[in-house]
Amino acid sequence: MADAGFDRVPPSFDRVKNAAGGGVEAQGLNPGLIVLLVVGGLLLTFLIGNYVLYVYAQKTLPPKKKKPISKKKMKKERLKQGVSAPGE
Repeated sequence: MADAGFDRVPPSFDRVKNAAGGGVEAQGLNPGLIVLLVVGGLLLTFLIGNYVLYVYAQKTLPPKKKKPISKKKMKKERLKQGVSAPGE
């Protein structure tokens, strides 16, 4: 009679046995798939955000300043165009 108490299994262990070994399928998504979706979503968000910022910057920022031309190059350009350089 004292052994009769040890034959019974608590309900929590009974559920684990059914889920692991029985014909009951585990529900929920694969953890690897969840990680892949999260990382892919973050990467996609990052790339789309960069594109949006690039388009915004192209529209709103002023054009880049050109490098200053040296006096020698300026003199050559003026001679090519037929304009005399100042001081000559």
